[in-house]
Amino acid sequence: MTLAPNATSPISHIVTTSVETNQPGRSAWKAVTTPFRAVSRPLSITLSVLVWGAVIGGWFALTYSGAVKEMFLPRPESVLSTTISMALDGSLWEHVLASVQVVLIGFVISSIVAVPLGLTMGTYRIVQAALDPLVNFIRYLPVTSFVPLFILWIGIGIEQRVAVIIFGIFFQQLVMIADSARSVQRDLVNAAYTLGTKRGDTVFHIVFPATLPNVLDVLRVTMGWAWTYLVVAELVAARSGLGYISLKAMRGFQVDVIFMAIAMIGILGLCTDQLFRGIRRLVAPWTN
Repeated sequence: MTLAPNATSPISHIVTTSVETNQPGRSAWKAVTTPFRAVSRPLSITLSVLVWGAVIGGWFALTYSGAVKEMFLPRPESVLSTTISMALDGSLWEHVLASVQVVLIGFVISSIVAVPLGLTMGTYRIVQAALDPLVNFIRYLPVTSFVPLFILWIGIGIEQRVAVIIFGIFFQQLVMIADSARSVQRDLVNAAYTLGTKRGDTVFHIVFPATLPNVLDVLRVTMGWAWTYLVVAELVAARSGLGYISLKAMRGFQVDVIFMAIAMIGILGLCTDQLFRGIRRLVAPWTN
């Protein structure tokens, strides 16, 4: 019997199976190093725990070995003790709520304007021609240089801190959302016209649903940027917030407080990141 050129003989199948069975480590390594290959959740959790264990272990090693002085790198138990102490007396939650308020207000205001304007900018070339040069110029300006101007224009209240967050993320959101809108397949738009969709309804009936997963990704990324601008927002004239206590602690060389504030910002940022991931899975499950 003659086998077809692309056919696999029973003998070669047995040999291949035998080799893979005798070399399970090689087969597993090949599986996890294949580009875009899914990784099981237990393996993902294990790797995450190992990486975090290595980071914390290195922290312990550097502080307890004396390689780094404690005034530059506090011991883990010092940071934990400071966190527990501030949590028990309530001061930590006061600063956390103040920072969350600033970030959320700034992010929501920025997003409410940036999403529809970005979709319009990416859909209509005339809007893009009008706004693109100005937007691309402003988004490269350093946020810190505008802090004194915001104080002069707005004052030293929460409005000034919110303005810093808005200025830091709004123009980035605008550009990224406009790019997502421009990537919508023209066949979808043409099909909508064929079915009788009005041209004025194209943005919210065609472009927005098509770009929804990308818009959520943009919001998730820029929410992370909002947390990074928090310290800048609370740089001057703030009386509460994680950025405020971090800057205050710097003057007194309270490195444990600085590490605690940084860790809290990271935890809050991680929580909002996971929230947006969950919303994306719920709203756009076909992209997961």
